[in-house]
Amino acid sequence: MSIQLSIRQLKKRYKTGDGVSDISLDIRKGELITLLGPSGCGKTTVLRSIGGFLDPDAGDILIEGKSVLGSPPEKRPTSMVFQSYNLWPHMTVYDNLAFGLKIRKMSKPAIKQAISEVLELVRLPGMEKKYPGQLSGGQQQRVAVARSLLLKPAVLLLDEPFSALDAKLRHEMREELREIQADSGLTMVFVTHDQEEALSISDRIVVMNKGNIEQIASPQDIYDHPETLFVAQFIGKMNFVKGVADDRIRIGGLSFPNAQAHSGPVSIAIRPEDVILNDAEGQGIPGILKQIMVLGHYAEVSVELGDHGTIRGFQPREAVKSLQPGQKVTVHFAKVLTYSEG
Repeated sequence: MSIQLSIRQLKKRYKTGDGVSDISLDIRKGELITLLGPSGCGKTTVLRSIGGFLDPDAGDILIEGKSVLGSPPEKRPTSMVFQSYNLWPHMTVYDNLAFGLKIRKMSKPAIKQAISEVLELVRLPGMEKKYPGQLSGGQQQRVAVARSLLLKPAVLLLDEPFSALDAKLRHEMREELREIQADSGLTMVFVTHDQEEALSISDRIVVMNKGNIEQIASPQDIYDHPETLFVAQFIGKMNFVKGVADDRIRIGGLSFPNAQAHSGPVSIAIRPEDVILNDAEGQGIPGILKQIMVLGHYAEVSVELGDHGTIRGFQPREAVKSLQPGQKVTVHFAKVLTYSEG
């Protein structure tokens, strides 16, 4: 598949020291890539550099093989959907959508047809005569997405577009964006600090930290095989305990294969779903059950493991009915991830 967007050794530093250094990334045509990371990691700097709202200190940005660095935002084959909807309140949905097309000198019949088609695509047919104030937040964000789609960009840029919506609407909008992306075949670059959002909609995730890329991989790989301690800490819930590595990874009488040939002290990361609870006589690290929280179809249990601290595990709801806080248990792990402390 052809490369639609290529970022090459991008650098942009602010006086505060924030920004990005040596960012390189190729995005394929029709791919939805998410830039994910905490505030200040540089993800919005990359997005705004692509859109032309920031001038990089060094590097290059190519769209469809052509550098866009010398072009202002309006001359680039990109379109940006912002966190705030940026709709004109005094104009109808139709006029908001038609504005950019009129500038491009499209005919009235062509504009009318394009708007009708895009409103179908974003599930808002027949809304042409409504004003933004008459729409819900989710509907306004759909109009903002529709306005960007109408410009037929080579790359659609989305800057935390759903963060102002409530949790239920955010979830719905994620699903709809994924459907729109599948229907339109558009290349999209999505920025968020919400890991659940990134895991649910992305073809690939770019995890960023302090202006650098920590890992680029599919959501499944990012979750199952975080390459660095930062990614392990940032993506999903995770337990961390101290261990030691020689020919095996060892922790409290348990041992695991040392596939990465670590040596000496290690941080051991365990997903809550990989925590196995046994009775007090079972194999594992002895502990005391501290808390049981039923969270719908599963329960989260907290176990105090003495010197190893508290560990949290997900258990089937049926499995915790016989458990009580204060009960002695042993803990085993289905699998572990290890990171050198050196």
